[in-house]
Amino acid sequence: MVKTIGNPLSWSVKTLNRAGHRAADMTDRLGGHDNTVPTIRRLTTDDLLDALRAGIDDFKALRTDVLVLVLLYPVMGALLVWFTLDSNLLHIAFPMLTGFALVGPLSAVGLYEMSRRRERGLEASWVSAFAMIRAPSFGPILVLAVILVLLFLLWLAAAQVIYLATLGPALPTSLTAFASDVLTTEAGWTMIILGMGVGGLFAAVVLTISVVSFPLLIDRPVGGAIAVGTSLRAVAANPVPMAAWGLIVAAGLLVGSIPAFLGLIIVLPVQGHATWHL
Repeated sequence: MVKTIGNPLSWSVKTLNRAGHRAADMTDRLGGHDNTVPTIRRLTTDDLLDALRAGIDDFKALRTDVLVLVLLYPVMGALLVWFTLDSNLLHIAFPMLTGFALVGPLSAVGLYEMSRRRERGLEASWVSAFAMIRAPSFGPILVLAVILVLLFLLWLAAAQVIYLATLGPALPTSLTAFASDVLTTEAGWTMIILGMGVGGLFAAVVLTISVVSFPLLIDRPVGGAIAVGTSLRAVAANPVPMAAWGLIVAAGLLVGSIPAFLGLIIVLPVQGHATWHL
């Protein structure tokens, strides 16, 4: 029998039906299959150091595969710099680069999966890192990813408002003039102080909701509510160690970004693996 193309209405109905089933399945996954609320442990400085050592061990063991995952980030950083310079958006360049760290937990999801598989004696490679796409918790991971992206966009909007309230509304005419305005004027220093304060709040929010939630979703088929709630409780129970961890991550990203973002090739995977172990 000769196959013919079905009429557009029939095809559209079938496509929408499949999409509806897929959406329903994704909605079911948002709640997770495991409703067990994890117990929160107390952390010490030794735990942070142990996590870092374990992260370094994972990086050494999986170096080649890890590089495949993280080589993209220095390139993206360079593209962001080029975009802000080429589009006369100098005033938003620094907020964009620092805000890029707000979606850092999302970029580490593949690293969490590799650490999980290595910890369990399973094959761990850059290919197996994408196995989490089939995980029951993939739905909540997507939801958290959207939340982080929204926080990144809100940070850029806040940075724009801060610039308009201090050095604006005129746009910078050149990199030299902008640097001079920022570093040698009262308005420039006001912008720096406000930017650091507001940016710190955004970073604290991201750390609080994501430091445990993404690794937990990779590890167990829990729902998004339990994952985020566990992360909140972990930070509340360990405020000083978690704050120290946030500073370690921020310092690592800063150091890794200085030599043309090339240091991120090492910093990002070590921090990603270490966060899994933490």
